[in-house]
Amino acid sequence: MLTALVDYDSGNLHSAQKAFERMARETGSGEVVVTSDAAIVARADRIVLPGDGAFPACKAHLFEVSGMFEAIEESVTRRAVPFMGICVGMQMMARRGHEYRATEGFGWIDAEVVKIAPTDPALKVPHMGWNDLVLDHPHPVLSGVQSGDHAYFVHSYHMRVTTPVQRLAYCDYGEQITAIVGRDTMVGCQFHPEKSQAAGLRIIANFLNWAP
Repeated sequence: MLTALVDYDSGNLHSAQKAFERMARETGSGEVVVTSDAAIVARADRIVLPGDGAFPACKAHLFEVSGMFEAIEESVTRRAVPFMGICVGMQMMARRGHEYRATEGFGWIDAEVVKIAPTDPALKVPHMGWNDLVLDHPHPVLSGVQSGDHAYFVHSYHMRVTTPVQRLAYCDYGEQITAIVGRDTMVGCQFHPEKSQAAGLRIIANFLNWAP
């Protein structure tokens, strides 16, 4: 089995690569590669799309890589290859993002990406650090994960999901912050699972062994 971490010049992939490689070794889940080659992504058995920075810039960088989005979309939406978006990689799964300017997303999740607006003025934006997950719906990728487990967040925008069943988990930060989304063979984590210790590694291992 081949898991492709998409490299499109939008974030440091070192931590993610190490975490996915570790869990692939521990669970016997095959090879993990970091690649900017659309042909490799097109034949991968799992696709991971990280992303750090602003929504419009990340989307522009992704579409600048020849054939990359087409390879991802064909694999995920037509061949049902399991997909995980991380941070802005998750946000791009939405219909639209509103960071700096309105930017169309992939349209895979029925959601808009909007700025965090805590009701408590003492809560600062960006939302940065550890927070407790609250699970909305069961999912194979969340096996062994429970409400109260910690995850590491760094972001100023989050998904406002229109179809409730697509929100798998949230955290509380003066409002309900979407933490995990999913539908079909797609999942997305607003937090960084590679930096979220036991819960994050469990999610990565579950994803690598997910057989939808």
